[in-house]
Amino acid sequence: MVSQSTQKLIQKYQEWYQSLKPRTGVSTIHVDEVASAIASFYEKIRGVVEWREEHLLRRAAIERILKRRLMLQKNDQELAEPFVLELIRGGHFPNDQIEETKIEGAKNILNKYFFIFENSPRPPKEKVKIQLYDWFLNICACEIEELLSPPIKEKILIEYMAELMKERIEIIEKKFFISQISKEEKETQVYIAVQRALFKLDAPIITYSLLKKKYPNWSTLSQAQLREIADNIYFIWEEMEKNLKHPLSERFYRICERYDTLYLILGDIISQNPPESQKKLEDPEILEKSIREAYRLRLSKLKSRLTRAAVYSTISIFLTKMLIAFAVEVPFDKYFLKEFSYRALEFNILIPPLLMFFLVLTIRPPRKENLERVIMETMKLVYEKERKDVYTIKLPRKRGLILNFIIVIFYLLTYIVTFGLIIWGLDKLNFGILSIIIFLIFFSLIAFAGVKIRERARELDIMEKRAGFFTFLIDTFSLPILRLGRWLSSQWVKYNIVLVLITAFIDLPFQIFTEFVEHWRTFLKEKRDEIH
Repeated sequence: MVSQSTQKLIQKYQEWYQSLKPRTGVSTIHVDEVASAIASFYEKIRGVVEWREEHLLRRAAIERILKRRLMLQKNDQELAEPFVLELIRGGHFPNDQIEETKIEGAKNILNKYFFIFENSPRPPKEKVKIQLYDWFLNICACEIEELLSPPIKEKILIEYMAELMKERIEIIEKKFFISQISKEEKETQVYIAVQRALFKLDAPIITYSLLKKKYPNWSTLSQAQLREIADNIYFIWEEMEKNLKHPLSERFYRICERYDTLYLILGDIISQNPPESQKKLEDPEILEKSIREAYRLRLSKLKSRLTRAAVYSTISIFLTKMLIAFAVEVPFDKYFLKEFSYRALEFNILIPPLLMFFLVLTIRPPRKENLERVIMETMKLVYEKERKDVYTIKLPRKRGLILNFIIVIFYLLTYIVTFGLIIWGLDKLNFGILSIIIFLIFFSLIAFAGVKIRERARELDIMEKRAGFFTFLIDTFSLPILRLGRWLSSQWVKYNIVLVLITAFIDLPFQIFTEFVEHWRTFLKEKRDEIH
């Protein structure tokens, strides 16, 4: 028999399917097709330079456009309509499909966040205020994206997996372990891990979902609630950050990441035809065929996404590297150090992309037995059974002071050895001081991006990963580079010089031009209509 939780999942998918039917007699937002084609082309070019994972690009665009308009437009009441129009014009949302009432909804969302921010207590430092402002804008962008394109199907699958994982994940608590974890903490960590594993959601989206859990009426807060949230915003902010940085968060994520394939495949099968999915799931033979087909399609899409991610991330970093090389490195080496090496410049430009090419080239598809395991585990998920699977998390043991000291010393040694060898090798190739620093930055960024892509390649793999001695050595001495790359990538989004130049000198003039094209086209249509 199909399990009760899976039957509820089917029912929710059927409700989602019914909601897709277009409403009649409703006014929708329209932007000019020519202006939209121009703006959409620009956004695609910018998407290559400002590379992020595909599912995060739209929200990044919402944040960027919102920040720009807030800097230039003082009257907040008039912000919503041109803001939504620009998003549709740029191809981030479909033309002639979003209801006009959504503009009023966007205005209410903006007003809500402005009110909370403006009425929050004054922070002790200006830096904290700027950080809070960015935090607010990130969450505001998430809510606007949800308003214009509600992720109903994704939410259904998240709730389904979270409920089952709460039952299946067990925490083993023994003496001499670091600390215990409460039921509420466990449920929160499962919810966070499921979102990260299923759809690779990032901190702002997860924070927004946690706020909605904490305040179920987040979209319709009363004036009294808004004031209460504004007064306690720093405590709420701290609570959200604490949830995201929980010491066991990675352990929860690893379990959810290992089994997320089953839920994704099941979601694909049901969403293909929700009204007929009950019959499909009730017949094991039909279900097995459906799992094989869904798995094949997922694997095909995964390969194309990985190729795109590898190409776009390499181009993004390569363009920035070229700009820095000719604007900073070459003049510095020629006029300050009086030493310039074309060989060093070639190595500095070519090695990071070649590293990415090598990392992507060595990706291997999941083993054949992985598919059979997916079929078996998915069927265990679908059908009712007496004994439930259990996934255990062992709380980490406390380490003594001496052992901690030895580990820290060894960890520092790996940094010294790894970066020492790279610097020594670059010095032998006649790299200048600045060239060495820039090489290490871009080498670390590419290495981190490549490893993330390799991890994404294992998205459908539920087989346990085996690690040998060679893997242990690579992990030991690549960790310093990856840690540096991870930190730099978080700063990269804020301080990418190419993006700063594009935003300052191209972004705003281009948007003014596209708006002019749209108004000019409207003017021409009006005058042409007068002729008839």
